[in-house]
Amino acid sequence: MIRKVGVLGAGQMGSGIAHVLAQQVIDVVLFDIAEVQLARAVAGIQKNLERQAKKDQLDSSAIPAILGRIRTTMAMEDLADCDMAIEAVTEKEVLKLEIFRKLDGIMKKEAILASNTSSIPITRIAAVTGRQDKVIGMHFMNPVPVMKLVEVIRGLATSDDTFTTTAALVAKLDKEMSVSADYPGFIVNRILIPMINEAAYVLFEGIATAEDIDKGMKLGTNQPMGPLTLADFIGLDTCLAIMNVLYEGFKDSKYRPCPLLVKMVEAGYLGRKAGRGFYTY
Repeated sequence: MIRKVGVLGAGQMGSGIAHVLAQQVIDVVLFDIAEVQLARAVAGIQKNLERQAKKDQLDSSAIPAILGRIRTTMAMEDLADCDMAIEAVTEKEVLKLEIFRKLDGIMKKEAILASNTSSIPITRIAAVTGRQDKVIGMHFMNPVPVMKLVEVIRGLATSDDTFTTTAALVAKLDKEMSVSADYPGFIVNRILIPMINEAAYVLFEGIATAEDIDKGMKLGTNQPMGPLTLADFIGLDTCLAIMNVLYEGFKDSKYRPCPLLVKMVEAGYLGRKAGRGFYTY
């Protein structure tokens, strides 16, 4: 049974994961290398809990206890007694592999190591550890407190016990699970990110404006937001990183990143978080 979870990365995804864990009476150790990011994460979690209370989705009297279950740290060693670690850092393979090597040496032998990666093969991540049977993918959707899906990815060596324990945690968090084989992009991003990339090509080739591309997809396919708006929300650097994983993983030209997407990332136009992407914020 999972009673205490270490979450690595206090950004948008990590803080959201910490939020839903603590709300379901699970102790959380939230790790980040930046103290200011940890403070920002806790403030954001409190704000989101208060928003839930205003919508009658949560009793406001429960907020102090939920926040009290979240401990922040800048020392990875503080995760040593956790039953599970969920890595939620930026989508850079070198960084993730480094973190899993360190976690493998820090955490108790029976602990599960999970990655929130949205595209990098779990088998590759597991291979740098001495517990490949206890490594699994848990890809939460953004924003975590709102989105119901968790994509669960079994690596080649992931054990049945690890999968069963992870599935039980997903259910405890009041989420739905989809199970994917361990290939680049898994299910959601294997379909979603090439769509965003194709929308970027439509803009790049002058076929339509960003506004008309998004309007066409919203009103023509009943999506809640257009692909370029969604790309800005996700982060163009993240979209490009996933496209590169798909391109390198499958060696198929249909996954070639749009040159416009590449140039925008090089220019620092990363979407909402940078104030400029396909749109200006």
